[in-house]
Amino acid sequence: MYQALYRKWRPRSFEDVVSQPAVTAALINQIRMGKTAHAYLFTGSRGTGKTTCARIFAKAVNCLNPHDGEPCLECEICKAAENGTLPDIIEIDGASNSGVADIRELREGVAYTPEVCKYKVYIIDEAHMISVSAFNALLKTMEEPPPHVKFILATTEVHKVPETIVSRCQHFDFGRIRTEDIVSRLKYIADNEPFTLADDAALMIARLSDGGMRDALSLLDRCSAYADDITLTTVSEAAGISGREHLFTLIEKIADRDTAGAVALVDELHAGSKDLKVLCGELLEQLRNIMLLRSTEKAEQLIVCMPEELERLKAIAAKMSLERVFACIGFLQTLNERFARAADKRIETEMCMVRLCGAMNIAPAVPQDNDNTDNNSGGSSSDAEIAELKARINELSRAIANGAAAAAPETAPVRNEAPPAPSKPLKKFDPNNFTPLAEWQEILEIIEKKSPALHAFLKTSLAAIEGDTFCLVVSGNFIIEKFKRSNDKALMKEVIRQYYGRDFGFKLYSSATTDLADKETPINNIIKQAEKMQIDVEIKKN
Repeated sequence: MYQALYRKWRPRSFEDVVSQPAVTAALINQIRMGKTAHAYLFTGSRGTGKTTCARIFAKAVNCLNPHDGEPCLECEICKAAENGTLPDIIEIDGASNSGVADIRELREGVAYTPEVCKYKVYIIDEAHMISVSAFNALLKTMEEPPPHVKFILATTEVHKVPETIVSRCQHFDFGRIRTEDIVSRLKYIADNEPFTLADDAALMIARLSDGGMRDALSLLDRCSAYADDITLTTVSEAAGISGREHLFTLIEKIADRDTAGAVALVDELHAGSKDLKVLCGELLEQLRNIMLLRSTEKAEQLIVCMPEELERLKAIAAKMSLERVFACIGFLQTLNERFARAADKRIETEMCMVRLCGAMNIAPAVPQDNDNTDNNSGGSSSDAEIAELKARINELSRAIANGAAAAAPETAPVRNEAPPAPSKPLKKFDPNNFTPLAEWQEILEIIEKKSPALHAFLKTSLAAIEGDTFCLVVSGNFIIEKFKRSNDKALMKEVIRQYYGRDFGFKLYSSATTDLADKETPINNIIKQAEKMQIDVEIKKN
């Protein structure tokens, strides 16, 4: 019967374990010296050898003829353990045995002595899935187990394991397996299997596995089903990284600021049943590659793609400044967060494409010919843009009059950009007469995620940008005092910097100033409307 490669080539002794020398050396020394603990916690990402080392440990402590802390692999105990027929080594899946009743059954079994071994070893995989109440039921047993019992907990998410459990275990952290170690292991396996593996194909498998040996062997298994001679092309087809033409075309349109082309391609992919959330993740991955190409000299070692794709990425990276790449990554991360509550993912994605292509006020990394000047680089506006801006201002005025906090009109394009610096000096900001930012409510949504308390103070505020200064008009002097006594101002500045992709000066104004206290101003109109809606807004006047 065919056996998967990751099972067939699972390490049988500590010597076979790859890339975990600190862990295996410590366990071998404990077994050799007879100083093993009663409970262990193995943590690390998937496929790094946690469960494998737990099984080897269980064999070694019960082996009839151990060799320097290693199991002999020849005695009856070792053979039965490898066949899964040893009753004293009990493996439990935490995901399907997570309740108090399951733990109660485990505790009852702990009381009985081993049938054939020296120790009864409980290996609990996916331990983070056990409920808190079940962990509490296990706590006393783990703290003072019978001398014939040992526990080994394995998990990929140690932060979900209660501290009371962690503190009662010896904790070993398994790091990701190094790429060169995975390549070496793959080549060794290929030499002993009826297929060949090219060096560049082994390297690609190692990079795609992201430090997990099990994932690497599963992919190698899949590749062997495609061909007996595994090449780079074979890996590409088996891993599903071929046929990504649409992805690189979309990134090229973003780099060229081709808004219409990018939106049209998104609609085409959506019509073809492409998962837009998956597309967002793929775009993030490739923008990360572009970021590395722009910022590091040896980026090729950190990028997983085909050679022809790498050349396209280099060409794209030459068109985008590092600042713009950072901003694009930020937009896509925001899109990924908004998907969870979006009524229409296609509209959210299209809005993001507009931001990525046309809303950034950052010039490309390479000089442009005069005939191809970027319209968003601070040049003169067209008559159509001026008319559009006037329409937006009128819509905002109507929204303010109705008590809405400067919501953008539905038909207006989304523009996450700061206005270009004016050609003549700015007059002093007048909080009595200004045009509120249309996107302020969207910024407030971001603030709410980071600090709900700060959002509660700012929900009736308005904002404007004057040159390089971000002006915030709040509902009272008490909020200004709060900013002075806390880190809220630093949080605000960081959110604004990430949103617009550049730094601003920061000025606070209060609606409680003499000029604003009793006048019909945008901020006071909104506050009055909020009061009518019985929203608790504290206002102090001088």
